[in-house]
Amino acid sequence: MFANRALSTALRAGAPRAPIATRVAATRSYAAAASPSSANTKPPVALFGVDGTYASALYTAAAKTSTLEPTAKSLETLSGVFKRDANLATVLAAPTLSAADKQQVVQELSKHIGQQDKEGVVKNFLATLAENNRLGVLEGVVEKFGVLMGAYRGEVELTVTSAAPLDNRTLSRLESAVTKSQYVGQGKKLKVVSKVNPDIRGGLVVEIGDRTIDLSVSSKMAKMNKLLKDSL
Repeated sequence: MFANRALSTALRAGAPRAPIATRVAATRSYAAAASPSSANTKPPVALFGVDGTYASALYTAAAKTSTLEPTAKSLETLSGVFKRDANLATVLAAPTLSAADKQQVVQELSKHIGQQDKEGVVKNFLATLAENNRLGVLEGVVEKFGVLMGAYRGEVELTVTSAAPLDNRTLSRLESAVTKSQYVGQGKKLKVVSKVNPDIRGGLVVEIGDRTIDLSVSSKMAKMNKLLKDSL
């Protein structure tokens, strides 16, 4: 019950102003609760967009109930579901979903989470998304909640994009090299995220903080094409 109240409060505090009719409907959906007062419940970084607003609200609710890590694990599980089912995001965003469809979706996603979400924070959150017709932003919320948890844990994210999956040895070598560099501050942890994008054709695209190092074949080809055009 407390987890549900915390989530309701966080959503009201962080959500953008909606039309009056929408606000009235939302007011009916949540019990009144006090605004968060502890700085420890405040998201460590500011996020934008609808998914950022919901991710921040979920972070606040989890922090108030001391369930940040279990909530993060539950969302990591959902992230895996999205990766395994390429059609899931499209289904969640479908405007034709009925109330019964949404309820079934919430139940199925909750089954994947299982006992990780003992306080019911994530399950309540999924129900809130369904009620607000926002299940379509779930994938973005999952990703942005990961950003918040990375900041909370003092992590620096290293994203390595390749045309084909990299083996663990290559990723370990990259992690070791970057850990010793100036891009990882003292006391920070490096979190390596490996992504695959066949469109880069080969090579790597390395992102850390606000810096991007593009060593992809597609980038080199684009530069060569530009040089050829400029010389003609």
